[in-house]
Amino acid sequence: MAKELVGTKRLVVGAGYGIKDFIVQRITAVILAVYSVIFLIAALFTPINYESWKGFFTFSCWGLPVGQIAATLAFFSLAWHAWIGVRDIWMDYVKPVGVRLTLQVLTILWLIAAVLYFAKIVWSL
Repeated sequence: MAKELVGTKRLVVGAGYGIKDFIVQRITAVILAVYSVIFLIAALFTPINYESWKGFFTFSCWGLPVGQIAATLAFFSLAWHAWIGVRDIWMDYVKPVGVRLTLQVLTILWLIAAVLYFAKIVWSL
């Protein structure tokens, strides 16, 4: 008699990221949506020159660098959101394990480099 693999006894395969990554993608999407609206409003009502944009990114409130923190949070959210999406693409469509691992490592390195470069630029204003 064959084992029934349904319900709580079913065989689960895959990476098992599931709900955690689903929630993370939704949270990062909300952060990006809120930041995008703020950025769009700033773009519509701020003159387009270096000093105005520098003021947007270096805005502080009670000594707290709100502009830099918000921009960093948004960019970090973008990188995390991108990692989850690109990782899933590599896992779903690239079958050779060596190629998939290489692509995942290169993606991670590129995203880390992008976040570090962004932080260097924004926090040196």
